[in-house]
Amino acid sequence: MMDLSRQNEPLKEEFFFAFSKVLQHQKFIMGPEVLAFEDEIARYCQTPFALGVSSGTDALLMALMALGIGEGDEVLTTSFSFVATAGVIARVGATPLFVDIDPETFNISPAQIEKKISSKCKAIIVVHLFGQSAEMDSILDIARGHQLRVIEDAAQSIGAEYKGIRVGAIGDIGCFSFFPGKNLGALGDAGVVVTKERELYEKMKSIRVHGAKKKYYHDILGGNFRLDTLQASFLQVKLRHLDEYTLRRQENAKLYRQGLSQLQVDSKIQLPIVYEKASRHVYNQFTIKCLGGVKERDQFKDYLNAIGIGCEVYYPCPLHKQQCFEKFYGDDDQLCPCSELASEQVLSLPIYEGLKKEEQNYIIEKIKRFFYD
Repeated sequence: MMDLSRQNEPLKEEFFFAFSKVLQHQKFIMGPEVLAFEDEIARYCQTPFALGVSSGTDALLMALMALGIGEGDEVLTTSFSFVATAGVIARVGATPLFVDIDPETFNISPAQIEKKISSKCKAIIVVHLFGQSAEMDSILDIARGHQLRVIEDAAQSIGAEYKGIRVGAIGDIGCFSFFPGKNLGALGDAGVVVTKERELYEKMKSIRVHGAKKKYYHDILGGNFRLDTLQASFLQVKLRHLDEYTLRRQENAKLYRQGLSQLQVDSKIQLPIVYEKASRHVYNQFTIKCLGGVKERDQFKDYLNAIGIGCEVYYPCPLHKQQCFEKFYGDDDQLCPCSELASEQVLSLPIYEGLKKEEQNYIIEKIKRFFYD
């Protein structure tokens, strides 16, 4: 699915220089590179405030803590995402209310959100899945009408835009992951939270260091959610190349669309839908639907793996069907039918910026052979 060495090897000298600077000043926790990276990422995300944190999961957890969400509260979110999106809701003692997806974009369906709102709802966690923004105008209208806070889970979508606005800067708090396989990947775990509100920024700043504004004096309960100085220094290096990486991913997506278009015409697969308001898709994943159903999808996946082509199912089991959330919903087959259907159809193909054209043409040729031979 991804060869990290193709991105990291050309940057080796820059990484060594960044490492040597940190080794020289020895400020491994909250060193000057953290502050510098926060300034840079805030500008990139078009927000006034950013805080480097330990992971994308901790970014989401901090956001909920900062908004005071806890026992007895409910938070709306998609059922078609990585487990962390809903896991953090349960971890603060709240209940995740799973909402079905738009079957075209895989993002949370605004039409389904309002049906799930109750008097206990306090927030919506919106996931911008696979590199494309959710339909934020409708979501924000619903949120304002019900006085709900909006957290953007943009773990897969740094640099993506909705009507020209960067994701993460649209709702109340934006959360990003820098897991090594993301479009902007650290050399380990890392994340960031962004916001337009100074009060939320100051509260999250305190939460990040065990709830302390002054050392050893803790006004609230927080955690150890700090971004390592070394990871901040590596991310500074890679952030300078992020737009170039995005352009390459977009070019790879274009080649897939050209090469696989006949398969869509013949109703073998469905290529990713890009809707008009999503003005910049950054393609963390290039996810197709296999219209023949789960059996054919799994056979297709096995075929690609057998000939050395990486591919992955994101996600084979929607969140409302996961055992860890069983106490909330049991086994309700009708809760999110579009999410369940997507889990049986989706398959993500290699899209990373280091993918070579001849490799991609080989992938396209082998996909055609599977469906037409």
